[in-house]
Amino acid sequence: MPDSFSKKTQSATSPTEFQEDGVFVALTHDTLDAVAIMNKVRSPKAGAIVLFAAYAPLAIRTMTKIAREIKEKHGLNGVAMIHRLGVVPIAEESILIAVSSPHRQAAWRAGEEALELTKEKVEVWKLEEFGGEEGGVWRANRDGQAGVKISG
Repeated sequence: MPDSFSKKTQSATSPTEFQEDGVFVALTHDTLDAVAIMNKVRSPKAGAIVLFAAYAPLAIRTMTKIAREIKEKHGLNGVAMIHRLGVVPIAEESILIAVSSPHRQAAWRAGEEALELTKEKVEVWKLEEFGGEEGGVWRANRDGQAGVKISG
């Protein structure tokens, strides 16, 4: 399989997508395709690929900054982040973060760090609707602190 990150490509196909050498970020209203995103980071140099799923509508600029920083810091072959916008039914993914690395440990750490930075830094609001109540509650999409287990 060819190394999908070996040649520099830069595109601005729409304001909701950005791609360059080893970095892909996007916002979408469509169902997320985990295989397509995993293929964005697949590399013969990679010893691991990690995929996370969560909820968060995010901005391309901040996502790109996070992806670039994570790629450089952890020596990754690639980083791909995509987010779904709009109503997302329960049991469907709304965020996918995939990374590839020569070493498994770096991939796991980078994937977790990318998710935590995304939830911490990107402009994210989530509407929580409760049975029988009109309108629901808007809140920041931050479940807890990095490295701290959420109980509940």
